[in-house]
Amino acid sequence: MLEADFVIVGSGSAGSALASRLSEDGRNTVLVLEFGGTDFGPFIQMPAALSYPMNMPIYDWGYKAEPEPALNGRSLATPRGKVIGGSSSINGMVFVRGHAKDFDTWDEMGARGWAFADVLPYFQRMETAHGGDEGWRGTKGPVHVTRGSRKNPLYKAFVEAGVEAGFAPTDDYNGFRQEGFGPMEMTVWKGKRWSAADAYLKPALKRENVTLSTRTLARRILFEGRRAVGVEVERGGRIEVVRARREVIVSASSINSPKLLLLSGIGPAEDLKRQGIAVLSDRPGVGRNLQDHLECYIQQEAKLPITLNGHLSLFAKGRIGLEWLLFRSGLGATNHFEACAFVRSKAGVEYPDIQFHFLPAAIRYDGRAPVPGHGFQVHVGPMRSKSRGAVTLKSHDPREKPVIRFNYMSTDEDWEDFRTAIRLAREVFGQKAFDPYRGREIAPGPDVQSDEAIDDFVREHVESAYHPCGTCRMGSPDDRDAVVDPTGKVIGVEGLRVADSSIFPLITNGNLNGPSMMVGEKMADHILGRAPLPRANHEPWIHPRWRTEQR
Repeated sequence: MLEADFVIVGSGSAGSALASRLSEDGRNTVLVLEFGGTDFGPFIQMPAALSYPMNMPIYDWGYKAEPEPALNGRSLATPRGKVIGGSSSINGMVFVRGHAKDFDTWDEMGARGWAFADVLPYFQRMETAHGGDEGWRGTKGPVHVTRGSRKNPLYKAFVEAGVEAGFAPTDDYNGFRQEGFGPMEMTVWKGKRWSAADAYLKPALKRENVTLSTRTLARRILFEGRRAVGVEVERGGRIEVVRARREVIVSASSINSPKLLLLSGIGPAEDLKRQGIAVLSDRPGVGRNLQDHLECYIQQEAKLPITLNGHLSLFAKGRIGLEWLLFRSGLGATNHFEACAFVRSKAGVEYPDIQFHFLPAAIRYDGRAPVPGHGFQVHVGPMRSKSRGAVTLKSHDPREKPVIRFNYMSTDEDWEDFRTAIRLAREVFGQKAFDPYRGREIAPGPDVQSDEAIDDFVREHVESAYHPCGTCRMGSPDDRDAVVDPTGKVIGVEGLRVADSSIFPLITNGNLNGPSMMVGEKMADHILGRAPLPRANHEPWIHPRWRTEQR
């Protein structure tokens, strides 16, 4: 029987940060439970190999969402990290804090104390930013945030094209001004992936008071009365009990955290009864409020042989891999997302609601289906869809995969926003800066112009950006649909918290690894009863004429 002051379920972005911060003063013992195994190996550590681990059963839970009615019945993949570092070990390494207004909205939705002024100090505490706006960025934290070399001329062309289209440049979308075109940041350090495990967990494991148990499946949370006292786990084919002297903290992802709560009797009472699970706490919000980002690839042929499509042969990949193994340099040492943009879809939208990731290649995100010849693309999608889905149980068997229904594209606004996003991407690619490089449009293709044709393209080709969140929503304790209060405590029970992207009331702009680590940082102070870091007084940039101008 294992025992610790704090038992953390999941070693991902938030869980690793929690393990580090809860143990750093040496007063508390921390035990981290992880179903996956080691993150050692080039598929995870080499940034350019990012498409491999999310498709490997050894590293990924292998979840697939239910067929989507609005997407011609397609079932989209929902990769989640099953490895030390969780999804931070299989993601695209893009680092985005989110927009200041995202967090102000959290606060307004009942997550008091999570406004931008409250969370900025935690973003600063967690990072060492190698670039960016002075005074806005952290310089002494464990998370290294870097920028690519942007040697390929297509990165410069993308930013220049955005400016030619009337948008502004921004040198730091994680600083004073998110809105605009500029360099993209990544969690890569000295040529290798810098996951939450590298930043937080591995240094913490050098302390005597931190233990990691891998290949350990959390089956359910154990209670005495209404107080969580441990976790029932399966390890090495045996059922065991892990006891928590102080608290159990669930940081198992926006898919597995609600699943574990449901298996433990916390959730919508009728759903639990149908599965034969005794109801401990009737919380209708558990598993609900599921949100995600969708994206399409807008692809162009390149007239010059300067794209990554020229490096996809086995020989070229071998050469890139050898240079990376020997020197941690070259094309293997970047995720290749080195330029990006955040823009507003129309006048009257206060802050950006469309994101662009630019890539000097024409290929699927999972590394499949490269176009013949040379090409480049931008991944584009709206940031704040009003569509909501749910994570529910298929059965009471902890080894059974949950049912994941995103309910994508379920509002008219979703379709309008995607048409706008695709047309804006085409407008950027049509600028003078791309004239030396631009060939014919590959996707959607020159014939896809009408609203109906664009909608058909989206139905067949839209993909998840792999940003699920919101399924254990944080809010006021008297909000029936909230699952946790603003200190992460699960409402209705004691000794149990949730800390990961599942607690987001609203999805944030951009990629979610950064805000997930921030949640771990901030929750650690709540758990330890520390005073929160002093609020910031930074005023982020908002377009002064946003009500009447789009750019």
